[in-house]
Amino acid sequence: MSHVLTLIAPPGRLQPGILARTREALSSLGADLGTPGWLAEAEAVDLPFAGLDPDQAVAAVRAALPAEQMDAIAQPAEGRRKSLLIADMDSTIVTSETLDELAAYAGLKERVAEITRRSMNGELDFAAALRERVAMLKGLSLDALEATWKGTELMPGARELVRTMAANGAHCALASGGFTFFTGRVAELCGFQSHHSNTLLDDGKVLAGTVAEPIFDREAKLATLTHLAAEKGLPMSATMAVGDGANDLAMIGAAGMGVAYHAKPVVAGAARARVDFTDLRALLFIQGYRAADFVSG
Repeated sequence: MSHVLTLIAPPGRLQPGILARTREALSSLGADLGTPGWLAEAEAVDLPFAGLDPDQAVAAVRAALPAEQMDAIAQPAEGRRKSLLIADMDSTIVTSETLDELAAYAGLKERVAEITRRSMNGELDFAAALRERVAMLKGLSLDALEATWKGTELMPGARELVRTMAANGAHCALASGGFTFFTGRVAELCGFQSHHSNTLLDDGKVLAGTVAEPIFDREAKLATLTHLAAEKGLPMSATMAVGDGANDLAMIGAAGMGVAYHAKPVVAGAARARVDFTDLRALLFIQGYRAADFVSG
């Protein structure tokens, strides 16, 4: 079969009836169907198919199962396993927006978070919004960085995603509009081989209220993707990018598999693949990895 549809649900929620209704929806559009292959019992399954456009297949599933909290991704069967991962950090690999959490120590979390929200939804220029938020933190003790880090949590599935891909020969890189103070620590925790982000400036005791130029923004994320692909000798079809905000759109659009992860509307509407209901292990299922093959340590 030329294509594969991967269905992913929260553990225990992908029951046989859902698969049967999916098969019926695709068959009604004239698709030829192959034998399903379970990637994780009652959680993730591959359904090979031919004779139907991938976007049509996903649309058919969503129309047939509107009430199910389930992600559906269709793609060519060949080349689905990727050799380069570029991942956003805030609200993607970690559960929070680290700049917003840092601002809480200055009593400015709500003000900064509103600017972040608008920037991530594409309503504000990213670089200008970043400079504005960082300026608000001028004079904040560097102790606030450590306190923010102590409260930062990894997104479920983050370690498995990175460590499994790395164990299978992929290069995994963080590309964040956040700061090196956090990306370096997240990279070490998860097993990313490289990290690329902005640098907060300070005088050794407090934040200076400025960030090193040039700003690592939307175009810098795309440049990181293309540079690493060229450096590794990989076609773009062998790359995967994941993120949730407007500054991730360029790299998501350019990657062989671009994934909007629990994303802002502007990103979810533009990405070819969406993960709305499940965790980051979904990116492994998308590539055909079985749960039994995941690396977590």
